Amino acid sequence: MAEPISISYAGFNRPWAVWIAHQLELLGHPTAMLRWSPAPGRPLADELSALLEAPDRILLVLDDWFFGLGPREEQEWDDALRTVIPQHGQRFAAASVATNMPVAAAALAPVDLRDLGTVEARRRILTRLGIDPDTPVPPEREPERAPRFPNDPPVIFNTPRRNYRFTGRDDILERLHGTLASGSGAMGQGARIALSGTSGVGKSQIAVEYTHRFGNDYDVVWFVNANYRMTAREQLADLSVRLNLPVGSNIGERVRRVRDALRTGRPYRRWLLVFDSADEMELLDDIIPEGEGHVLITTRTRDWAVSGGAQEIEVPHFTREESVAFARRRAPRLSEDEADGLAEAVQDLPLVLSQTAAWLDSSTMAPAEYIELLREKEPGKVGISIGSDYPMGFLTSWSITLNGMREKTPAAAAMLNLLAFFSPDTIPVSRIVERSDQLPGHLAELAGDPISWHSALRRLSESTAVTIDYRTEPSPESEVEKVRMHRLYHRFLRSDLPEDERDSMSATACRILAAADPRRPTDTREWGRYAELLPHLEPAGALESSDPAVQELVLHCIDYLLQRGEYRAALRMCELTLAPWNIRLEPTHRSMITLVHRHAEALRNLGRYHESEAAGRRLVEVLRPVRDEEDPSVLTARNGLGGALLGLGEYEAAREIFDDIREKYSDLLGADHPRTMSVRSNLAVALALLGRYQDALEIHKDVLVERERRLRLRHHQTMTSGNRYAWMLRLLGRYEEAHARQQRSVTLHRQVMGEHNPQTLRAEHNLALCLRRLGRLTEADTLMESVVERFTQVQGPRHPETLMVEADYATFLREHRDLHRARELAESVNRRYEAMLGEQHPFTAGTLGNVGLALWPTGDWQEASEIAELALTRMTAAVGSAHPWTLGCALNAAAARNRIEEPEHAEELSRQTLDTVKEILGPQHPMALSAMMALADDLRSLRRAQEAKKVEREAMQVLSETLGSDHPHTLASRRRERPYWDFEPQPT
Repeated sequence: MAEPISISYAGFNRPWAVWIAHQLELLGHPTAMLRWSPAPGRPLADELSALLEAPDRILLVLDDWFFGLGPREEQEWDDALRTVIPQHGQRFAAASVATNMPVAAAALAPVDLRDLGTVEARRRILTRLGIDPDTPVPPEREPERAPRFPNDPPVIFNTPRRNYRFTGRDDILERLHGTLASGSGAMGQGARIALSGTSGVGKSQIAVEYTHRFGNDYDVVWFVNANYRMTAREQLADLSVRLNLPVGSNIGERVRRVRDALRTGRPYRRWLLVFDSADEMELLDDIIPEGEGHVLITTRTRDWAVSGGAQEIEVPHFTREESVAFARRRAPRLSEDEADGLAEAVQDLPLVLSQTAAWLDSSTMAPAEYIELLREKEPGKVGISIGSDYPMGFLTSWSITLNGMREKTPAAAAMLNLLAFFSPDTIPVSRIVERSDQLPGHLAELAGDPISWHSALRRLSESTAVTIDYRTEPSPESEVEKVRMHRLYHRFLRSDLPEDERDSMSATACRILAAADPRRPTDTREWGRYAELLPHLEPAGALESSDPAVQELVLHCIDYLLQRGEYRAALRMCELTLAPWNIRLEPTHRSMITLVHRHAEALRNLGRYHESEAAGRRLVEVLRPVRDEEDPSVLTARNGLGGALLGLGEYEAAREIFDDIREKYSDLLGADHPRTMSVRSNLAVALALLGRYQDALEIHKDVLVERERRLRLRHHQTMTSGNRYAWMLRLLGRYEEAHARQQRSVTLHRQVMGEHNPQTLRAEHNLALCLRRLGRLTEADTLMESVVERFTQVQGPRHPETLMVEADYATFLREHRDLHRARELAESVNRRYEAMLGEQHPFTAGTLGNVGLALWPTGDWQEASEIAELALTRMTAAVGSAHPWTLGCALNAAAARNRIEEPEHAEELSRQTLDTVKEILGPQHPMALSAMMALADDLRSLRRAQEAKKVEREAMQVLSETLGSDHPHTLASRRRERPYWDFEPQPT
């Protein structure tokens, strides 16, 4: 049997130990892993000798941590090595990745593995252990998945810099690794772990250390700041670029592509995502990926474990042993007793221990004196007195630090106060330097001197909970890109400032943000800048600012969110801003008008039509007494109100509004002005919803031609007009032409906007409906199912557009595939429409009729008839007796009457329906031909065969001439299948 070997390593360089163990096991050498963690206070020679209790030969993996744990003086290491190694030299071997070793370590004859490739590193290790490196590896020992060579990082590695003072937590890290490696996640695949604990306990530091210590287990390691939803989505979306996914600029599309790639394991199955500071589960759960990879969440709550499908690992305070080791590494001048006293004074809370040890490391105060101040727990004695809702020891230690900084480096203290008015997770110091003209004099002078500026940042990093992120590329302004501050300190700093200084710092932060506003929220090239600015608006106080430039920035950020389709985030920002602006601004102030309009728009885009209508109507009522009817703000407000009315089913009222606005814009700006074109397009949508398809078609065609002339073909408004024009062609029965246009439109949408953009999905949905009408059922089925899935991902299961595509898919399933699923989906859609819009809304009535159709194949004609009659009654009340939707409901009700042996009533309704359809849609429209075939069926039931034959012959002739003799509609009529009508909810 090959010689067994034990490998001793410090946790910091576990990847080397794992890789070496793998190389040995391939050659048949059993290995054991011995984590090196010398106990404080125990002689180092005894700790080294304890390794000899292992019966095997011992390989020491030496790194700077190996010698730094404890900490121990170099002299103690030299003495211990000289005592132990000569006596047992044959038992020890060593490999080194250390940059600095005690002199006596030479006795171990370590092989240096730094900066080597896999082959040479393996050769040196095996040679040092007396193993022939050319020994062949038996094929049966070659594993499917081997540890990555430590000098080869993961393919994608994005995580904060490693904390080289990290101490302890080995048990938690090993437990975390074991749980994740087991893949025993509550999701049924992969694993999802929540590190929970109080603020300042070190959850984030553990997560960062895990990514470095165990990162080589993965192909992808990605760290996400999850304290703010938009930031989390932006950072997750950024992974799409690193994964080389074919996506555009739409953040929702990029997030979905990333989640799909992780779920399917293409291109990488081994991935780790860390969501740091994810304290609001309901805002983030929809972006957490599933799949075979691992998710690590740090949080102050237990929500992820209770209802988020995550296993929980609670992070406690440091053990006293960990506290002492950490304090002595952070402040080497501390004795073991002094470190113990410091740990006791701060109750072993890692964040406060780091703060206090950092202060002692840079101060000349006697440790005993400082510890006594902490034990008194009276921050007022050192000049600060605030609330007591912070951990014990925190107030006093931070007070001492602040006072010392104010006395010795006032500029750094002032800078720290300013930093507290930006988001603590990503403070944009580079922007502060770029906008130094917005700073008070003393800070402007500091920012204007790169050396002094960097020195002050270094001072903050060394003595406070501020972490520096350096630029990846050199810059003449500053080497530092961003800094991060622990939120506990962030809250304390803001609450500690006097009110006048707080107002001053808030105004300064707001001016810096406003000066960075690109002022082009609809320009996709500037979206990255807005994503950067967005998290700072609340901390800076921008939402409460009375500065016009800052108010404009807030509105631009809301516009950015709306353009990106981030409707929930836009609504939240509107609601947060409305309260302070209602106090500071008049209702007719330009900024206030815009904000209310955006609020109504966000509500409308989320399907909350009643609230949007109320907000829009209030705005119109506020403006009318003080503005002319032609005033642009009044017209904009009325246009938004019209959009809400469309959603509520008040189509005629919306049409009147749009028609009036169109006329006024034409007089003010001209018939071909973009605003006029936009309102004309809205007018056409209203006409289509009123069943006036030909009128709508003509307007959409005019707008499309004008936009093609004035705008590029790939402009989103041009493409919208193309979609709407093709939609009308289909509703008018011009299926071939509609399909040809929509096919080209879909190709263009996919190229320009990506496959998950809502506008692309609307285009694909219409294409699927065109394919269905042409009888290309396999293609229609595949595309429609894909659209339903993506709309649910994009908009959520209760969004009106999701219900729209699900309604159409339910009717397709009923006709062509799965009756049980079709009925369930039809009933679900109808229930959700009724809950959202009420039972009197035309969409609720129409989808109720679809539920009745789902009963036809079961033969339950009595219930089907009752539902059909109710749908007809409600649709008539909603849109009138001459609307195509009402006529479609009548077509179905007549069929049900026929089947329950009421042929006279069926014939009467069929004849009325036919006459009205011919008048409204024309005698050659597919619905008119369906009504003719239905009437012929009723006439046969009444034994009026000759009359039925005449009507049927006429319908068949027109069907063959218009749709073709092989069209599914023509073939079904030839088989004398009773015609029916599916309700299709229309885009509003």
